[in-house]
Amino acid sequence: MFEEILENINRKHPLVHAITNYVTVNDCANMALACGSSPIMADDINEVEDIVSICNALVINIGTLNERTIAAMIKAGKKANELGLPVILDPVGAGASKFRTETALELLKQVKISVIRGNISEIKTIDQGSGTTKGVDADSNDTVTYDNLDQMIQFTETLSEKTGAMIAITGAIDIVADKEKAFVIKNGHPMMSRITGTGCMLTTLIGAYCGANPDNLLLATAAAVSCMGLCGELTFEKVWAQKEGTSSFRTYIIDFMSNMDVEILERGMKVEIR
Repeated sequence: MFEEILENINRKHPLVHAITNYVTVNDCANMALACGSSPIMADDINEVEDIVSICNALVINIGTLNERTIAAMIKAGKKANELGLPVILDPVGAGASKFRTETALELLKQVKISVIRGNISEIKTIDQGSGTTKGVDADSNDTVTYDNLDQMIQFTETLSEKTGAMIAITGAIDIVADKEKAFVIKNGHPMMSRITGTGCMLTTLIGAYCGANPDNLLLATAAAVSCMGLCGELTFEKVWAQKEGTSSFRTYIIDFMSNMDVEILERGMKVEIR
């Protein structure tokens, strides 16, 4: 299913411009390199247009938000739109503060976003204009479950139609959808939530996959989500077997991504098309 998506990564080695947060920036850069792309992090308003112009995709992550970077994000996003490049938005913590929520909504207003990736509480905030995000984590009351899966798929497809973006809701069960088709992805492990940055790394990964596959953003996003989840599973098996902890988990998940190929993914992915 994802063979061409991964082949294009290895063939094109896309350059991804990430305006991201200082908590996870190094891990995001290493994850981009691990998957076969190249990262560049630039957030000064005086150079973002130049940097976007040499890249294949733009990732905007609002994890450590400030007024200076908001202006740079909007300027970079508009330049990416002008060039026809995919723009991926990670509305980290939307719903936790008025500032974050308003910034996420303003980005959607001023920039044509290709993919929105977040946890369920962040994505509901995008839809409703307010939310109950717990810091940067989802509210437990918003969890996607097998019982509400059909309802959440419909919600995701409706939001995609509303925003014009692919929607990726990640958690115990992941949903990646446009207005007509949804991928339900069941890869991953709970230990991924015990280290900082797996969501941010995934968003950068989506940027790389979309940058290499600009004509197939839905499939590229689903492939990235599945790859990241599978790497989480494989990493947990290694850490558990060796009685190691969260610091090792953080390192090994990048290791497993650097060794990911079509054969490993096809053998381990748990993907349902709805």
